[in-house]
Amino acid sequence: MNYNNILTKTEDGITLITINRPKKLNALNLETIQELHEAFKTANKDKNTKVIIVTGSGEKAFVAGADISEFADFDIEEGRELAAEGQKLLFNFVENLSTPVIAAVNGFALGGGLELAMAAHFRVASDNAKMGLPEVSLGVIPGYGGTQRLPQLVGKGRAMEMIMTAGMIDANQALNYGLVNHVTTPEDLLPFCKKIAGKIMRNSSVAIGSAIKAINANYKDGVNGFDVEISEFGNCFGTEDFKEGTTAFLEKRKADFSGK
Repeated sequence: MNYNNILTKTEDGITLITINRPKKLNALNLETIQELHEAFKTANKDKNTKVIIVTGSGEKAFVAGADISEFADFDIEEGRELAAEGQKLLFNFVENLSTPVIAAVNGFALGGGLELAMAAHFRVASDNAKMGLPEVSLGVIPGYGGTQRLPQLVGKGRAMEMIMTAGMIDANQALNYGLVNHVTTPEDLLPFCKKIAGKIMRNSSVAIGSAIKAINANYKDGVNGFDVEISEFGNCFGTEDFKEGTTAFLEKRKADFSGK
């Protein structure tokens, strides 16, 4: 599929999705959000894709925020619809994919950009990355899950400070906060992410999908994460991967998982 604002490439089990609006610092407009939805949906259904990496084009930005010009004149109901539709199409959608998603954060990840990175299953940043949620400086709050996911990742107090001050933190501070898992040089960012992806791909993709579902359940209001874990644990016993994994262990060989 051809896209106007993103690039996709699948190779060696990894689908790389690159947001490609460098003149706009890869800002998320409505068209880009829709295209990202389609790209993630396609990659998640692709049996050849075991891991998805999302990044931004160029060296300046992962995503420098949302395209403010699109909603500057919205009223209350339009604002609510904007947030609800965006969360449904992209941010919640990415978080709940069964295929692991790694955000390779290069440069600025601000507003909707940081919210996209936080929707990924984990994050790796280049040492020139800057992250923040500056929405209150525009008279609005983060609307794509930022007020919910940031406290989950860095704690309530740090999230309150970051959102209230509208300030940015650098990659090392983000690492210290637990917002990112690793920091690399810009040159090593994608190779490092692909190295982690390689480790993921050695394991059962069906079990990983179950683990994602169980982990996410702990953060859903009214859902008992332990119950989801018990259910998903049991479901694994009915998979070909479970039979292969346990047989390979007992036979002292490497497992050859089919993802079924």
